Amino acid sequence: MDVLHFLFGIFGNATALFLFLSPILTFRRIITHKSTEDFSGVPYNMTLLNCLLSAWYGLPFISPNNLLVSTINGAGAAIEAVYVLIFLIYARNKLRARMASLLGLVSAVFAMVALVSLLALHGQSRKIFCGFAAAIFSICMYASPLSIMRLVIKTKSVEFMPFFLSLFVFLCGTSWFIYGLLGRDPFVAVPNGCGSLLGAMQLILYAIYRKNKGGDEATKGENSMEMMSDAKSSKVNDNNNDDNNTKSMEKINNQVHHQKDNQV
Repeated sequence: MDVLHFLFGIFGNATALFLFLSPILTFRRIITHKSTEDFSGVPYNMTLLNCLLSAWYGLPFISPNNLLVSTINGAGAAIEAVYVLIFLIYARNKLRARMASLLGLVSAVFAMVALVSLLALHGQSRKIFCGFAAAIFSICMYASPLSIMRLVIKTKSVEFMPFFLSLFVFLCGTSWFIYGLLGRDPFVAVPNGCGSLLGAMQLILYAIYRKNKGGDEATKGENSMEMMSDAKSSKVNDNNNDDNNTKSMEKINNQVHHQKDNQV
């Protein structure tokens, strides 16, 4: 059992690292376009808070035998902080203000949890307090893409719901859910079970709507080709009509000159 627990912890570290790195393509697009477009910054702030609280919960003096939880979430916190900074740089002014306020809230919540657990609590009560905090905000992190899922259903397009992000949400949630079950740790198992379910829902939405964007583009392409073809045909017809009119005028002029010559 301990070996399986450790192996799922390693697998959870690997999938979580891919989850943290999966938005790289999204942020490359943001940097290239110098705009956050319709991407949401909420998931990255929620993931940052989740990583901070989970890394704190996994520390030996809070929760023994959960060091694998602490290591990957410490790395994730650093990665998410970079994402949030990029989002703040390229967001529109109104959105930037909202995201800055959310980042301030994230920092305040983590500082409060850390200080209360250090100064006011000890032993099992400290573990339970930090565990509840980490679990609550883990669920918030996994639930944060719900607004994007609603946008996907509304627009019938997955343009702003990256596939790899959804895939690794599912894989990460599933692996840590099993890790929590094997370690009999409800503060790890419950939120990641919710994450596994929400990740599966995102993948189902992606499977339903992934072809719609391509179909619309193909239709637009066909319509554009038809319009170009009609324009060319119209132009050819106009040219032919002009040529026919010119020939008719030349013929009339020749007849007039011929009649004048006969009269003379």
